[in-house]
Amino acid sequence: MLKQFNQHLLLLHVIVFIWGFSPILGRFITADTMQLVWFRILITIMVMLAYIRWTNQPLWPTAQELLKLAGTGIIILIHWLAFYGAIKVSNISVTMVAFSTGTLFTSIIEPILFKRAVRLYEVIIGLVIIAGIVLIFSIEFHYWQGIVLGILAALTSAIFGVFNGIFSRTIKPAIISFWELTAAISGLTVFLIISGKMNSDFFQLDQQSIIGLLLLSLVCTVFPFIASVNLTRFISPYTIVLTVNLETVYGIIWAILFYQENKEVKPSFYIGVAIILLAIFMNSWLKKITEQRTGK
Repeated sequence: MLKQFNQHLLLLHVIVFIWGFSPILGRFITADTMQLVWFRILITIMVMLAYIRWTNQPLWPTAQELLKLAGTGIIILIHWLAFYGAIKVSNISVTMVAFSTGTLFTSIIEPILFKRAVRLYEVIIGLVIIAGIVLIFSIEFHYWQGIVLGILAALTSAIFGVFNGIFSRTIKPAIISFWELTAAISGLTVFLIISGKMNSDFFQLDQQSIIGLLLLSLVCTVFPFIASVNLTRFISPYTIVLTVNLETVYGIIWAILFYQENKEVKPSFYIGVAIILLAIFMNSWLKKITEQRTGK
């Protein structure tokens, strides 16, 4: 059982490492946020549909399940719009750190939906991460829009992460992903049509955006999205969200290497990052102790 759990945890870290590169592509793509999200989802669901057909999985869930997946898909849409919007109005480093607040949100949401007791240390760890965010906010106030959008992305990530943990008990991961993203692109399409933004200019992408979108969709979305939903059957949403916080580390490292973002933020910015990383590793240690004592 422990060996299997470690294998799932290793896969989760691989997924997070891949996700850590997605904000780099988000900045690389010149298309605006709504174009980026719409085309990313379109490419992703086309590949997912081909995968579902190839593996002979039943495509249609029940009407009740479909309604729940559609609602979660809208939450995912808001998540991606907020996440890539944050990158566009600030930078990768600020966005990734604000995104780490997902730990606090999950520590509150997961116990409610899974009907288990709230673990005090999870809430404390989440508050420590918030303290790191507050410190960064006070240092980099001119990036306040990116921080707010990054926190919104974290909140929505926590919500759909917990819901997917529930859905994966009865629905195949690929089916969950396909219908959630189908609902997401449907909702975004309706909004674009009503707002008059879906015109001929919307479908004009330069070569840089096309390359970036293909990489973002095929490498950073299809496999990681299906695999991460499947992992919710074996790993708690809180552990998943906490591990996803390492995406912050990977994202910042990539941002420094590709865009020299260490020159865009003050050195004290990394004090806040260090606080967040300390909280992440502290959680792992406390979780291990708790499991040893309770045998769970």
